[in-house]
Amino acid sequence: MTKIGILVGSLRKESFSEKIATNVAALFPEGYETEFVEIGNLPFYNQDFDDKDNVLTEYTSFRNTIKEFDAILFVTPEYNRSVPAVLSNALDIGSRPYGANIWSGKPAAIISQSPGNLGGFGANHHLRQILIALNMPLVQQPEAYISNVVALLDENGKVKNEGTVEFLQSFVYTFVDLIKKYQA
Repeated sequence: MTKIGILVGSLRKESFSEKIATNVAALFPEGYETEFVEIGNLPFYNQDFDDKDNVLTEYTSFRNTIKEFDAILFVTPEYNRSVPAVLSNALDIGSRPYGANIWSGKPAAIISQSPGNLGGFGANHHLRQILIALNMPLVQQPEAYISNVVALLDENGKVKNEGTVEFLQSFVYTFVDLIKKYQA
């Protein structure tokens, strides 16, 4: 069984990112298990905890959880043309201390979303830069920018546009192909 961790860059109760992630999680084929990873409980990264060998239990638990996954799917909104702080913090915790990067070599895919027309373009590209620095092989094409997300979801949070569902399915298949490449 291949395990996919899903990190959502929004903590909001009715998060559009979480709704999109839930829709996408259901599109993975048999043999792939998805699991949402909680990042809202993580204290801001402070290197002093690692340097003084006083690592917070939240850091250790998160790092151990991420190590269990074969690949990571990031679904995020855009905040001020970049990645939300909660997601950046999780990436920092997982990449530290120096030489102990838990992200390295894990295949990754990014979906950004926005109620506006740009689909989280800035967040998507900033996140790509970070993941490259963390040595995560990424789905390059298709790029997934979900714009006008409010109009795409029904009252139950399901994607109601068949063309969008088909696009997300092709995105998942491309991600699965990337994962297989790195499992070989």
